[in-house]
Amino acid sequence: MLKEEVKRQLTLRGICVVIPTYNNERSILKVVLETLSYCDNVIVVNDGSTDSTTSLLKKIDNITLLSYSKNRGKGYALKVGFMKALEMGFAYAITLDADGQHYPKDIELFLEANKKTPGALIIGNRNLEGVDRSKGSSFANKFSNFWFCVQTGKFLSDTQTGYRLYPLRKLYGLSLLTSRYEAELELLVFAAWHGVELVSIPVNVYYPPRQERVSHFRAGTDFARISVLNTILCFLAVLYGLPLRLWRLLMVFIRTAYSLLFFVFFSLIIFTPFTWLYIKLGKMTEKKSFRLHQLIYYASRFVIMRHGVPGAKFYSKFLANVSFDKPRIIICNHQSHLDLMCQLIFTPKIIFLTNEWVWNNPFYGFMIRKAEYLPVKEGIDSLVCKLKPLVARGYSIAIYPEGTRSMDCKIGRFHQGAFYIAQELGLDILPMYLYGTGKVLPKKTYHLRKGLLYIEVDKPLSQAELQQMGNCQQQASAMRKHYKERYEEISNRCEQMI
Repeated sequence: MLKEEVKRQLTLRGICVVIPTYNNERSILKVVLETLSYCDNVIVVNDGSTDSTTSLLKKIDNITLLSYSKNRGKGYALKVGFMKALEMGFAYAITLDADGQHYPKDIELFLEANKKTPGALIIGNRNLEGVDRSKGSSFANKFSNFWFCVQTGKFLSDTQTGYRLYPLRKLYGLSLLTSRYEAELELLVFAAWHGVELVSIPVNVYYPPRQERVSHFRAGTDFARISVLNTILCFLAVLYGLPLRLWRLLMVFIRTAYSLLFFVFFSLIIFTPFTWLYIKLGKMTEKKSFRLHQLIYYASRFVIMRHGVPGAKFYSKFLANVSFDKPRIIICNHQSHLDLMCQLIFTPKIIFLTNEWVWNNPFYGFMIRKAEYLPVKEGIDSLVCKLKPLVARGYSIAIYPEGTRSMDCKIGRFHQGAFYIAQELGLDILPMYLYGTGKVLPKKTYHLRKGLLYIEVDKPLSQAELQQMGNCQQQASAMRKHYKERYEEISNRCEQMI
């Protein structure tokens, strides 16, 4: 990835870089300038330097420089940097050391890891093979790894690395942070206790010759501080960390059990029997069919907007003043069983093309059929013939161009069927974009996760606009490209809120 593209994506995802420094006159200029070549938003915390570090930093443009006269320690410097990053509106902060041991080019690795696991604390696992390290340094890392495992039940192979990406809204225990090196271990432990995902990625490391190294680690004093801290954290692990973990597991069970009970009670005991009775009483007319659609519409609005999906926050947005009175072909990316309900909140006048197993479902298949939803297994020309009278009655047709739910929420290949149907029926295409449904209820899983649900409605595309893209296959290809770009923009924005 080009440096300018890394810069662009870091900015879009709300990621800055925080560099704490104390008496690093030999390396600070190179570290900051090289970091600026990868990231436009760099916060440098000058922790009371007494050498020429201060004057060197003042010569650098385009950085946010925070200075104070007295040396307070790395933990305090990190806290100051994090608070400033939050004040400036950033969602994430990458931290790297000012002594030159971390390579700024590895910032791209943290960016990619953040895109794969948004909201996670990313730890740079240093490749220390062949590095000339003191026995004390090697022991300190193993010592720290061991106690971290004892305190959290999780294993990390490098808990002393300063190269990390922090989700700023998940910095637990920040007010209790100690002022020196052990603060980084505290941040990891508190994050693990609160269920923040910890992800380790390999990074490169540079150790200069021993005679050139600058270290402010005081072996006796700092080992004593770390030992005292580990003792305290072990007690807190029993009194606070373990109960918190058990509580989280309990909440996952309650959330999933409640959702299941709600589905059984609301859907199978109330809504489905009532709908079945309504369908059976009297002849199924066009007016009665529309009332069935209204029942489905109000039920979906109740579940998504009033009751809510347990553990999830729902947001919707219109990019244009769209009326649903006019029939259109509605296309949307497909991630989860929740997608359909999210789309149903906008209008009762909508027909979905579904997979055969949905159409034949023993619990609600009869309702799907009576609502005149159609299975996609039918030939395209047969579908067009059946859709014409529905469009004449004012119904929009909802189609998932990918054809199936995405396993990883990425935009899959678009089939041309939706564009062919739009062309044959002379209808505009209305794009919708979904985010989060595949994270809250992923494909092939049966328990709900905490998260954010977001749906966005774009402006309709007329047949004239579609024809400019080419034939149906070219339209599908062009719209997939557009969806990938739009989904990236939505992800960048939403994943700053996680």
